Amino acid sequence: MDIRPINDEYSVSGQITVEDLDQIKALGFKSIVCHRPDFEAPDQPTFDSIAARARELGIETMHIPVGPMGVTADAVQKMVDALDEFQRPMLGYCRSGARSTAVFQQTQHIRG
Repeated sequence: MDIRPINDEYSVSGQITVEDLDQIKALGFKSIVCHRPDFEAPDQPTFDSIAARARELGIETMHIPVGPMGVTADAVQKMVDALDEFQRPMLGYCRSGARSTAVFQQTQHIRG
C-alpha cells in the first residue's frame, strides 16, 4: 500500500485489499472512496468486499467508479458530496491513485 497525501484531509493510494483496512484504520482514516470499477482486473477485490470490512471498522465508504470515459461531471459531483458529507481524513483509491487524484482536483473549483 502506497498512501500519498494530497492535503491534510485527503490522500490517495493504488488498489487496497481487505487486509489493508486494519492498517488504514490505524492510520486514522475515517472514510474511503473507491474510484475503480469492479472487475477491471481479475485479481482485484470487489468494492463490496472492501466496504463490508470497512463498515465493521467504522469507516464510511462510497464507490464512484471512473472507467474508460474518464472523469465525468457525475463522478465529480458525487466526489463533492462525499467530501461534504464524510468524515476526514479520507482515502481515495483506484488502480494507481491517478483517478482518485484527478477526481479530487476537479472538485476544488466547486468546493473552493
